[in-house]
Amino acid sequence: MTALPSRTATPKVPALPGFSHVRRYWSPQAGCWTAKILPGEYFVTHAAELITTILGSCISACIRDPVAGVGGMNHFMLPEDQSVGRNAWLEGAGSLATRYGSFAMESLVNELMKQGAERSRLEIKLFGGARILASMTDVGARNIEFIRRYLRVEGFRIAAEDLGADCPRHVEYFPPTGVVMLKRLKSLHIHDIAVQETRYRSRLQAPAPGNDVELFD
Repeated sequence: MTALPSRTATPKVPALPGFSHVRRYWSPQAGCWTAKILPGEYFVTHAAELITTILGSCISACIRDPVAGVGGMNHFMLPEDQSVGRNAWLEGAGSLATRYGSFAMESLVNELMKQGAERSRLEIKLFGGARILASMTDVGARNIEFIRRYLRVEGFRIAAEDLGADCPRHVEYFPPTGVVMLKRLKSLHIHDIAVQETRYRSRLQAPAPGNDVELFD
């Protein structure tokens, strides 16, 4: 018989160094602590806690090493640049995909390895990349194209994915088991998510002071 989730909060395990800024709260429904990541963030844990986010055209990679008992999730978007062609946008050492997408993936993978994971054991699941507003450029499709190409080049295998379509997603990831709970959100959520992603994209387009790229908050 499966035990019901505890309604009483258990002691909160300290976040790993570098992740104390991520909001974590007790979820009575799940019976565990939950870390909520925003666009541009990622989170890694050894603990039995959920990682959750809401995705529109952004992508989240849920990655774990079941042997090392560590896993994490990121949430990223590649900025648009109407001044370059599609190939230039995706390819080359200075491309937007390399500068932003690769950094987001490598940050997560490198932190997992720092915590004892091995590349050969990584289990990777992908979510997001929706086209939530027909009037906007299909950034989601470009994000999907990037992540599939990146994983292929890096020699990673995709264990599961739910990408594309035209609806936002609420994703909950439990690294200890690799279970993902996915809810496709109704149209009433689209406007708010589009506004949030537009603001995020605007921050990506603006160079950080003294640098030519702003990657994370």
